[in-house]
Formats: sequence, C-alpha cells, structure tokens
Amino acid sequence: MAAHRQLQRAALLDAARSLLTEGGGEALTFPALAARTGLARSSVYEYFRSRAAVIEALCEEDLPLWVAEIEAGMAACDTAEARVEAYVRGQLALAADPRHRAVVAISELELDDASRERIRAAHTGVVRLVLQALEELGHAQPKLAAALLQGVVEAAVRQQERMAAGACPATAGSECAESEVADAAVSLALRGLTAG
Repeated sequence: MAAHRQLQRAALLDAARSLLTEGGGEALTFPALAARTGLARSSVYEYFRSRAAVIEALCEEDLPLWVAEIEAGMAACDTAEARVEAYVRGQLALAADPRHRAVVAISELELDDASRERIRAAHTGVVRLVLQALEELGHAQPKLAAALLQGVVEAAVRQQERMAAGACPATAGSECAESEVADAAVSLALRGLTAG
C-alpha cells in the first residue's frame, strides 16, 4: 500500500510539472491533476491539501537537483569570476530547460506566507553557492551581493520568458537572443553597469 501511495504521489508531481511547464501557474489545478493522473479529484486531496502543498513538494524534490547542477558547473571553474559566471549562466540554462520550467513557474504563483517561507528557505541553497566566490572577489557584504545577484538572475529569467513568448522588446540594431540575455546578466554581475 505504501509503495502504491508513493507511485501515485510521484505521478501527481510529474503531472504538476507538466501543467506548470505547459501553462504556468494558472494551469495547476486539482481537476487538471486528477485528469492527468486518472484519479478522482477527491483523491488528489488525499495526497495534497492545497495547491501550495503541491508546490512545496515540487520544491523539495526539484530545488536540490537544481542546486546540484549549478554546483557542478561552478566546481569546474578555476577562478571566482568564472564561478560567478557559471552560477548565472547555469541558472539561465536550467530555467530555459523544459525539465526545470516547474521551478521557474513556482515563483509566479500566489502562495500563503508559510509556504513562501519554506520555499524561500529551500531556495537559499542556490544563493549560498555563490557566497565564497563573492568573498574572493572582495565584496564587503557577500550575502547582500548574493541576494542582489539572484535578483539579476531572476530578471534575466523573466526576460528569457518574454522572448520565448514573442514579447521581446525591439533593441536598436540587435535581435533578441537568449545568449544576449545571458551575456548581459553575466556582464552586470561581474562589472555592474560600467560598459565592457
């Protein structure tokens, strides 16, 4: 019985990932989960009490994988600057990967304060990855710098999403490309707003 419940729960989480990837936060509903898994809607409530609980479960499973991929990319770098670049580019690549769209879509959802706090705590693992590199680069307040850097990454992810949806603003003499967004985010992370 326990094995069956684990399989059903895993199927619900897979369905939730698919719904978030295909339609964003609005697509994640209990009727849609029930339809995707062949369960009765009332059965979905046996596994998750709310949409927020589904999101929390996805974060518990998916954020550690996200962190491990970013960490592996950073570990392959020799310098602090290269690790910061790997941190930024790694997150942007993962955010564009359909397998990880659910993690990105989570940030768009309205959640209660307790759920958002648990997700924020899980997300802290991502930000911690870059602290040492920022210390090596001489930042007097590496935690603050890491939080601000994560804001740059999140803004770049949103820009990539707008581009993917065909809503990219025209830029003078330049076509929108995901690589341009990544290059700009890395440049901003490493050099601030100075040209270069």
